[in-house]
Amino acid sequence: MLTIGLMHYLILSAAIFCCGVFVMMTKRNAIGILIGVELVLNSVNINFIAFDRYSLVPGFDGQITALFVIVLAAAEAAVAVAICMNLYKNINTIDVDRGDALHG
Repeated sequence: MLTIGLMHYLILSAAIFCCGVFVMMTKRNAIGILIGVELVLNSVNINFIAFDRYSLVPGFDGQITALFVIVLAAAEAAVAVAICMNLYKNINTIDVDRGDALHG
């Protein structure tokens, strides 16, 4: 019988992290980059929860830390969507390469 251990979670988290970094590096629009950042933050949450579950160190509370990361991701997404809307309003695109035209 196969038991799922810490290494399985770490491999899953590394795969999601690599996908997130790949998306952030290859996408040119702001929404795609935001999705990549969210993937990276979700991989960090998987690590926190896995280390909390398999931790031998008392006092490490990965679930609460993951909850703080989720709150941080929600705030980051709200600010990023507001920036995307402002970018689209001013230059009619969400291409981050054309964002250098905004001076202010």
